[in-house]
Amino acid sequence: MAQPTVRVLADVRELVEDSAVPSGARWTLAEPGRQLDANLIHLPAGHQVDTHTEPDLDVVLVVVAGDGAIGTPDGVQTLAEGNIAWLPHGSTRSVTAGTDGLSYLTVHRRRPGLQIKQRPAD
Repeated sequence: MAQPTVRVLADVRELVEDSAVPSGARWTLAEPGRQLDANLIHLPAGHQVDTHTEPDLDVVLVVVAGDGAIGTPDGVQTLAEGNIAWLPHGSTRSVTAGTDGLSYLTVHRRRPGLQIKQRPAD
């Protein structure tokens, strides 16, 4: 088995400035054999990730540019460049970009691949 190689994968500053992807994932960790998933997400000013609940995975969110807010059942928490937020599994949240847009990195345990399972016999 080959020895894992340490390397720089991307420059966050370039990804934030790249307007070729106006909204959504500007970078995704795709290295084979990884144990983590990571994405750099950009939301233009006023755009939102709708309210959802992540049932299985804790997520760390790191704001790399801009500002915004996380909406929760307990209220709204402001996000600013440099903030690190923990989104525990089972929590309900939305993410909304502020007036300058919002770019953030999410990191979590890698999701297992989809599997086809046989249905139990009746």
